[in-house]
Amino acid sequence: MAQCEVCGNHYEKTFQVTINDQSYIFDSIECFAFKLASECAHCRCRVLGHGVEVNELIYCCAHCAKVSVGKVGSK
Repeated sequence: MAQCEVCGNHYEKTFQVTINDQSYIFDSIECFAFKLASECAHCRCRVLGHGVEVNELIYCCAHCAKVSVGKVGSK
């Protein structure tokens, strides 16, 4: 039985994700997202979809991108 490297849970149905030759073991999508998903540059939620990229930053939605870019543009 493998152990999730985020929560430490021992679970028979863990899964392995390999990115750039680095492997990770998780027991849930929640733990996967916590460890590997991008974080919105505005609200800090995890970006689980495509997200929006502006000025090399990732946002969870157009609203967060617009609010954030508006702040940058007004300074």
